[in-house]
Amino acid sequence: MGITSNQAMAWAEARKHAVLITLRQDGRAQSSDVSYTVVDDAIVVSLTATRAKTANMRRDSRVVVHITDPDTWSYVSFDAVAELGPVTTDPNDEAANALVDYYGRVAGEAHPDWDEYRAAMISERRQLAYLRPSSAVGQIHG
Repeated sequence: MGITSNQAMAWAEARKHAVLITLRQDGRAQSSDVSYTVVDDAIVVSLTATRAKTANMRRDSRVVVHITDPDTWSYVSFDAVAELGPVTTDPNDEAANALVDYYGRVAGEAHPDWDEYRAAMISERRQLAYLRPSSAVGQIHG
């Protein structure tokens, strides 16, 4: 028996680590371990503008997000389309504010120094990717 998209997203919401699979220019898959949160209908990931996975998504927005729970032999793989948010360039811009929200959702607590965090996001050229699933496959146990 398969899983529904609603079941898959509800299961994903209870976790925060996944493998993000993007497509290299030559068509081969590239995988990256990522932390994520679920916001509305998107799996949200923080990344830097200069990473290969970001360049891959700029060129081809098709991705797979693979989430696993080895303790229960459960997994879900989402086919998704990536929408890249803006790179943060100012400590108070919309991108920086979204990254603050992302941090709180993933860490489950406030950062000890928000000014330092915002400065680091600018220095690292951080942005958010909104991965919007179109389908899900997998199995969920327990």
